[in-house]
Amino acid sequence: KYNKVVDAWSKCTDRVAGEMMKRISATEKTNEGLKINSVFMMADSGARGSAAQMKQLAGMRGLIAKPSGEIIETPITSNFKEGLTALEYFNSTHGARKGLADTALKTANSGYLTRRLCDVAQDLTITKTSCDNPGSLKLSEIIEGGNVIVSLSERALGRVAAADVKNPISGEKIISKGEMIDEAGCEKIDAAGVKILNVYSVITCSSKAGVCATCYGRDLSRGKMVHEGEAIGMISAQSIGEPGTQLTMRTFHVGGTAQIKQDSQIITKSEGTLRIINTNLLEDSKKNLVVMGRNTQLSLEDDKGNQIALYKIPYGSKLFFQNGDKIKKNSKICEWDPYTTPVIAEKSGTAGFVDLIDGVSIAETTDDATGISTKTVVDWKTQSKNTDLKPRITLRDDKGNVIKKADDNEARYYLVPDSILSVKDGQKIFAGDVIARLPKETSKTKDITGGLPRVAELFEARKAKDSAIIAENNGKVLFGKEVRGKQRISIQSDGGETSNYLIPKGKHINFNPGESIKKGEYLLDGQPLPHDILRILGIEELTEYFVNQVQEVYRLQGVVINDKHIETILRQMLKKIEVKNSGDSNLLPGEIIDRIKFENLNEKLKSEGKKPALGERVLMGITKASLQTDSFISAASFQETTRVLTDASIKGKVDTLQGLKENVIVGRLVPAGTGSVKSLWNKKALKDDEKFLSDQEKANPPETQINQQ
Repeated sequence: KYNKVVDAWSKCTDRVAGEMMKRISATEKTNEGLKINSVFMMADSGARGSAAQMKQLAGMRGLIAKPSGEIIETPITSNFKEGLTALEYFNSTHGARKGLADTALKTANSGYLTRRLCDVAQDLTITKTSCDNPGSLKLSEIIEGGNVIVSLSERALGRVAAADVKNPISGEKIISKGEMIDEAGCEKIDAAGVKILNVYSVITCSSKAGVCATCYGRDLSRGKMVHEGEAIGMISAQSIGEPGTQLTMRTFHVGGTAQIKQDSQIITKSEGTLRIINTNLLEDSKKNLVVMGRNTQLSLEDDKGNQIALYKIPYGSKLFFQNGDKIKKNSKICEWDPYTTPVIAEKSGTAGFVDLIDGVSIAETTDDATGISTKTVVDWKTQSKNTDLKPRITLRDDKGNVIKKADDNEARYYLVPDSILSVKDGQKIFAGDVIARLPKETSKTKDITGGLPRVAELFEARKAKDSAIIAENNGKVLFGKEVRGKQRISIQSDGGETSNYLIPKGKHINFNPGESIKKGEYLLDGQPLPHDILRILGIEELTEYFVNQVQEVYRLQGVVINDKHIETILRQMLKKIEVKNSGDSNLLPGEIIDRIKFENLNEKLKSEGKKPALGERVLMGITKASLQTDSFISAASFQETTRVLTDASIKGKVDTLQGLKENVIVGRLVPAGTGSVKSLWNKKALKDDEKFLSDQEKANPPETQINQQ
């Protein structure tokens, strides 16, 4: 109920705001056809103020948060122009007080983030114009709730194409491989309607030291190709850190709720043919198609079979069209309940309750406002310690035998605490009916970590408490015995490989026993760990996830940051490799070694015809990565000075002064900009000197040698 109330009000506020902006923009025009509403011009152009602030001035103030971060159900319906009532004014003071307290904390936090970013990225510069066989990233537009938020051309601007870009309809070449995509190229991409691009990226650059110019692309301050010696690491660190003070410490954006409503149905933006990917459909008693797959996708295709749109639809959605149907523009293809996750019967039969005992594992609650009573599964562990219950609903046929599902497993549905029952004991059920519903978390939890803490959490690669569990291989989901109050789950593939997981009891597992799961699907919902994404899905998926997550935080605040900057920092976080198999090298399994050292070692082993070592990329948080650099001077000037220096002296480390920071500390010219060329000259001069000296020695050997002979 709370969710729906908050939802209704936030929609109302948005509509009021929309009306207001529409009215304010439709002003009279001068003879030259120019609008003359100066206030609207200010907000619209982004010079000062925003639509959100205009909404509070002339629309309605809308929902506000309690000090605890929850949203108060009654919104402020007046605006600042009409004036607030005493109560509304009192409620508003929360936000104002909080804002001032936050600002003080924010500056310190944001400054520290910038310092850590600078430290991890300081030694990254452009070292050469191009590298051998670089990898590439796929770019596509970012869509949320069916709306394109960031267009493909915006993301591709200033990057170098890694493959020819062709017009999807005529097949003609728009941009050739190795060409930088500039504004003209972007217009071509938009005009042709290209949906996916391959571009070079800092992440996939194969240079040993630094990054090559081709993989970086355009120098964002000049609009030309980046020059050698540009200190891109520092630029990236400051570009990410600088808007930090504009981010909130905590978000009380009604971000979670306002969007729920739009995300409960799919309405087509264009016409096309419907294709259902990974079909697993059921027809229920009302002749609706119900989606039973966990990763069903709908794709719209045009007459030539090119994909126009792709939608991911959740389990339990109702579909209104069949596969291959022609669909008109603005028609509703499918809808689902945004507030709950359903449990759906796959076969018809009679529902039997098992371990569902009134007063122990189920409780009846009545809503005072509506008078509707519901049965909810409660956590029975609190009442009785010794009973081990597994509340579930089984489907039986007329003879009382448990029905088998299509995949030969018995139709038992285990219920987690907080599930709301939709059937009665002994009731006849048809396939596709909802047996129980699990309420989605209230909107409060949706964005507890937003703003600065979220950015810091991502860059530090911290493990979240309730993280998602990602399947590591394709296979069948098998439930094992319970171990110390945790449910053991294994995924067995056809090839016989299994992966095991322990999941705390009472968590809603997305799969029933015996269902098949694909690699990369979520067994348990939540924030996925970047380490897992890297290990299971690889580096490109990680980059996409990481960049999008960081960008999401900044986008909420209306800050524009180029993706390149985030990729640059991510490259520095991925510098190390964990050795898995040592081959013929002298490395130990489990040792963490620098990627470049590792590659050099392997090249040497291969040239000698020996077996190279195998390793996996490791993701490190920025603080850890800064302390792990090769330069001990840079690490010591960052944090934990005594530890770094004792460590360096025990190992007898030598600092080759490669980065910017070490050189600043010892007072040399920094190896960036023109200094990068100077260091090359110094090396050459040193070689020449050595050659000259050795030539001199050959010409007239010193007396000592003559005496020895």
